[in-house]
Amino acid sequence: MQEQFFRQIAAVNRHPLTAHGSNRTVTDGIRKNKILFVPGKNPKPSPEDHRALLWRCLRRGLELVDPATARTIAAAPDCFQLVAWNAMFYGQVKDVDEDVPWIEVLCRKTGPDAADVREALSWRHKRARLFYLIADHLPALIPLLPDPAVKSAVLETERYFQNQDGIGMRVRELLKAPLRQMFAAGDRILVIGHSMGAVIAYDALWELTHLEGHPGKVDLFLTLGGPLGMHFVQDRLLGFHRNDRQRYPCNIRHWINIAAHGDLTALDPEVRDNFLPMIEQGCIESIEDMHRGVFNYFRNDKGLNMHRSYGYLVEQHVARAVLHWWRGGRDEASRAPEAAAALAGRAGMA
Repeated sequence: MQEQFFRQIAAVNRHPLTAHGSNRTVTDGIRKNKILFVPGKNPKPSPEDHRALLWRCLRRGLELVDPATARTIAAAPDCFQLVAWNAMFYGQVKDVDEDVPWIEVLCRKTGPDAADVREALSWRHKRARLFYLIADHLPALIPLLPDPAVKSAVLETERYFQNQDGIGMRVRELLKAPLRQMFAAGDRILVIGHSMGAVIAYDALWELTHLEGHPGKVDLFLTLGGPLGMHFVQDRLLGFHRNDRQRYPCNIRHWINIAAHGDLTALDPEVRDNFLPMIEQGCIESIEDMHRGVFNYFRNDKGLNMHRSYGYLVEQHVARAVLHWWRGGRDEASRAPEAAAALAGRAGMA
């Protein structure tokens, strides 16, 4: 199954780029748009296989919104680069066959079905979110969290935050190295950070601003299912205990934060209220939160997973943000697609 899947996508994925690989350029008209994807925690497939899966899902999401522009982007696979930090952090890779069949199912769908929506909006998830919100304000409760995966995630991030054996610095350098090259080339840059990847990207951008004094800017910072709204995380961000402009990265033009219903990693789905001083102090032009009508409908043998990056990349709010950035505009990037809004309305969330 793995070989068949990768043969199908080989035509649009001829030059897989990862942060540890080459940085080839394509035609002058395409190379100015560059996408850097920073994944979340846990072991991933090999960088080449992981990038292929992510690229497949992103293209599917774009196809559902604007097939013509999606074809243009698909013809420029070199625009999409993976910051492959997981293998270095965990010392292992995941078997790609665990994900392939579920991604094939995901890419055949055109959106969440009624069962996906019901589960995402269930009282079970709402109760869990309430408990985690309390724990976020009272860290002493973290050992009592009922979900071992969430508890493990919180505790595991301490290795990154404490920079044990220099791991935090080495992880961030995997993003900063291609960013420096793209800044120097004058490229238009979209940084996508999923989950823990949003934290890594934020910290790396802060370092480029305040430790390196680099003048380059990211056009759009797109965070998906990220924990940047959590007090536990904010208290550990680089620079967050400094004052005024020194507290925030100043090399982002626009920030769109997208969180799916039921995604407990995006515990607080809104970051604008916490990071509003970035706008007031001129560090950034805009920050927008999008969560109403956002449903991550990735499923595998364990059921609905409202946090997986593959599910976010096929989601239409994400696709619209990427498409408007690609075209050079962002005024409409945060407008929810009509279909998703209608679906949310039927679910009582309009």
